[in-house]
Amino acid sequence: MGCDGGTIPKRHELVKGPRKVEKVDKAAELVAKWNYCTLSQEKLCRPIVACELGRLYNKDAIIEFLLDKSPDKTPVEAASHIKSIKNVTELNLADNPAWSGDKESIKGDKYDDFQAARFICPVVGLEMNGKHRFCFLRNCGCVFSERALKEIKSEVCHK
Repeated sequence: MGCDGGTIPKRHELVKGPRKVEKVDKAAELVAKWNYCTLSQEKLCRPIVACELGRLYNKDAIIEFLLDKSPDKTPVEAASHIKSIKNVTELNLADNPAWSGDKESIKGDKYDDFQAARFICPVVGLEMNGKHRFCFLRNCGCVFSERALKEIKSEVCHK
C-alpha cells in the first residue's frame, strides 16, 4: 500500500526534477553528415551533389524531390532552399585507396573504423570524415580540403 507508517519517503523520491537533456555525440553526427544523404537519409552514392550550404545529397534524391509537385507533399526543411537542379553542383570526389567499407562483407568479426572515409583530398590526402573542412569549386565541382586551398592560393582548379 505504501505510506502506512512503515516507510518515510525522502524528498527526492517524491519530487521529480527536470530531465537531463540527451547530448548528441558530435563525432557520430559528423560521420552521418559525410556518409548519408541529407534529404533521403540513405547512404551517399555517386553521383553526389552539394548545395550552397555545403549539404551533401544523392542526385537521384534531389531529382525526385524537384519532380514531386503533389500538393500533399510535406515540406522538407533540408532541401527547402533548392528550387531547381541549377542550385546544386555535382561533385568530383577522389576515392580513398585505403577505404574498404563496402567491399568487405560485415560479419562482426572485425573493427569497423567509423572515422575512415570514402573520399580524400587529392592534393593533401586528408580524409573527408568531418574532422577537417572541405570546399568545392562551383564551376567544376572539384573538392579540396581547406588546407590545400590555402597552400595553393589560386582561384582556378588545378586538376
